[in-house]
Amino acid sequence: MSAVLSPPPRRPIRELPDELVSQIAAGEVVERPASVVRELVDNALDAGASQVTVRLLAGGVRLICVEDDGGGIAREELPLALKRHATSKIGSLADLESVATMGFRGEALAAIASVSEMSLLSREQGAATAFLLDASSGELRPAARSAGTTVEVKELFFSTPARRKFLKTDATEMAHCLEAVRRHALARPDVGFTVWHEGKLVEQWRAGTREQRLADVLGEDFLEQSVAVEHAIGPLRIRGRAGIPDAARSRADWQFAYVNGRYVRDKVITHAARSAYEDLLHGNRQPVYALYVEIDPTRVDVNVHPTKIEVRFRDSREVHQAVRHAVEGALSAPRAALAATRPVQAELAPSPAAPAAMPMWRQPTIPFAQPVAGHVVNDLGALWSREEIEADAAPLPAASEPRQSLGDGLPATPLPEGDWPLGRAIAQLQGIYILAENTQGLVVVDMHAAHERIVYERLKTQMDAQSIRSQPLLIPATFAATPAEVATAEANQDTLQVLGLEITPFSPKTLAVRAVPAALAQGDAVELARSVLAELGQHDASSVVERARNELLATMACHGAVRANRRLTSEEMNALLRQMEETERSDQCNHGRPTWRQLTLRELDALFLRGR
Repeated sequence: MSAVLSPPPRRPIRELPDELVSQIAAGEVVERPASVVRELVDNALDAGASQVTVRLLAGGVRLICVEDDGGGIAREELPLALKRHATSKIGSLADLESVATMGFRGEALAAIASVSEMSLLSREQGAATAFLLDASSGELRPAARSAGTTVEVKELFFSTPARRKFLKTDATEMAHCLEAVRRHALARPDVGFTVWHEGKLVEQWRAGTREQRLADVLGEDFLEQSVAVEHAIGPLRIRGRAGIPDAARSRADWQFAYVNGRYVRDKVITHAARSAYEDLLHGNRQPVYALYVEIDPTRVDVNVHPTKIEVRFRDSREVHQAVRHAVEGALSAPRAALAATRPVQAELAPSPAAPAAMPMWRQPTIPFAQPVAGHVVNDLGALWSREEIEADAAPLPAASEPRQSLGDGLPATPLPEGDWPLGRAIAQLQGIYILAENTQGLVVVDMHAAHERIVYERLKTQMDAQSIRSQPLLIPATFAATPAEVATAEANQDTLQVLGLEITPFSPKTLAVRAVPAALAQGDAVELARSVLAELGQHDASSVVERARNELLATMACHGAVRANRRLTSEEMNALLRQMEETERSDQCNHGRPTWRQLTLRELDALFLRGR
């Protein structure tokens, strides 16, 4: 028989001693050395510092010292600074509802002092001398220091050894401390930051512009592989940079979001930013970004958690839409234009023994693959009319220098500098890739992926107009359908009509496709119908357009895009390139794969060891 547990003896309700209360609060505020660094740097920034120096020993366990050149603390206020809920940041409920400082709760210094050996050295601006306060003994004495404050925290968690056992290695704790300073540095480019560990300089970020700080902290590659974000609507303003899809990472460790200068982990902002990449990233890749949200302080509650890393918006939907539209707008412009504006790489000088070679862009054009005899090449769906193709593939302007040729090769027409960012089609490779030359060198295009994005964006544009133009089929396409497909078609007639499809029962076991979206008129109507019905069968019919619009349109675009192994004429290839230059988000297909790649002349020269 199991023993019967007796209830614990009742204890009287009593007030906890201040020391125990402080240690309980420290459990929420001080998780590890990085938490102390965050709180102390917050205070330094609130004091108006222009330079913050962090010194660490043993990853911050033995010593955390934060120095600043801010306004300092008056002598009579030093003992008060170590008391719980003592702060200069707020004084009323109105102040709490419109907090504009990093700190405001007044518990950080008291919590840190309860689990460490802490001292506070400060000199107020204009004061004759500095004063040093020992948190343990309460002793206050004059000391030497320039204007500003120095907080020393030694032997963290010495009074709570159980907490200390949960800390990781010194290297790990040091990495977390550095990350805490890094987050502050990204928010305040006007402030210089220096980090020392074990007497060695680890990082130094000088005050400068936001762009320079992003480059210093995240690297020059981040600037090169990101686009500027600038969006304002009502009381909201979103700025920063969003990484291009090619810069995505396997982990979400380069996602920095700030609200009024405060680093936050907010589900609303994270979801909004991720949704802006939803049809641009491949697989489970994570985007990189640094976004700065500026909002009226009265419209956001920062008093959610003691660490102040979480916030709550008064209108979260407003913030979500603003962030998503900001990032979407920044990512929508095709990056192909950069290929034309980037300066042409200087050609490597040939070796003395090497014969003079004609520059790549002056070489005769490679004849593109022609259709085999008897093979009829149709236009690419309804995307381009004959007039559009002829206009897009107009002959290049004649160059001022004479045209050159080699042997029986075709005469070359020089490519005008700055024209056609994706260049002029010169060949089709294995029925999969289009090869084109531009002022930078060689462009390789995945024709199916590129055409899929073009069709997808056109379908989305039509859907935004509340209708997709459909084209009736002269002869309905019938197919044997499962009972589930028949039921889905009958139950979703309105939704299918919005998508530009007309699918009706032809017999109890047969469906007929009578109309398809005009942009997909040349595609396989039966395969398209089956795919769309399969998607509809997995979603709630009453909200399918809202919940699965992009997935449905992506499916339709995939089936409507030009297939691999299809021979294209030079006019069709050039028309595809021109459409890519004008289509939003054309650098990635709907599944996040890149649609084109640039090989510069310098890269091509390196392949053939030219100039070596």
